[in-house]
Amino acid sequence: MPTLSPARVYRSDAGEIAVRSWCEQELGRARDLSSLGAVVADGRPTRVHTMPGGPATPVLLLSGAFLGSANLIGAARVLAADRPVLMADLPGLPGTSDSRRPSRPIGYGDWLDALLPLVTSDPVIVLGHSTGAAAALTALPSPLVAGMLLVNPAGLAAPASDAEYMRASLAWRISPTWRAGSRLLDTLSAPRPAGSGSHPLTGWATLVGRHCRSCPVPGLLRGEDFRDWTGKPVVVATGAHDRLMTPALLGSPARRLLGTDVHVIEDAGHLAPYEAPERVRDLLREVDRG
Repeated sequence: MPTLSPARVYRSDAGEIAVRSWCEQELGRARDLSSLGAVVADGRPTRVHTMPGGPATPVLLLSGAFLGSANLIGAARVLAADRPVLMADLPGLPGTSDSRRPSRPIGYGDWLDALLPLVTSDPVIVLGHSTGAAAALTALPSPLVAGMLLVNPAGLAAPASDAEYMRASLAWRISPTWRAGSRLLDTLSAPRPAGSGSHPLTGWATLVGRHCRSCPVPGLLRGEDFRDWTGKPVVVATGAHDRLMTPALLGSPARRLLGTDVHVIEDAGHLAPYEAPERVRDLLREVDRG
């Protein structure tokens, strides 16, 4: 099989098929989930899935950092108790959307600008996790955005340099074994009970390590890339155990750039939508209240 361009997340055509097939199988098992098919946003084929829900404002979930739609079906069900849920995999990340990476973080914002009118005619809350938050921050304010919840957000600050995470990440990139994948995920998560075995996402991490190029968390966005979200409710949150986007790291830029404090999710690391969906649901209710 030919090797794909470095601008693509997959190392090979066979690797792309393997990752997409895994995602499709997981998504296909969820009978309460529907697919809008592939919409083309900013020239990038994008898969969007929907889940019916309660009467509150719908949410568009944009995930990043090891979490795609196929990993967040359980979280979507928690959020759907309040509201309809839309989930879109970002381009250039492992999942079901376009494999090409934007050349700059603002490219995610261009993609989101194009995506919104294709998937909704009513305002939604944009829930951006990690790189998904960078997409939200660099999108143009729109009547289709009722507010934003940014969780473990990339873009507000450069990720912290955590030695344990860096060692685990390097070991996983060199040799993406089951053990290395579980160790990496443990550095991205809140501490788990002793004797609980491999991290539940280890199979996914092993698959991604074998077939995908590294997807670093975006650093600090340039000043001109930030949009003015004045007048829209914006809530920022991160995990108490997040080694990359720590509460201390995010506090000052969140106040300076967005006029808000940082909510700390006690039982979560950098994978908060997966680890603590009930707390994310509660934070969405805060966005509702404006």
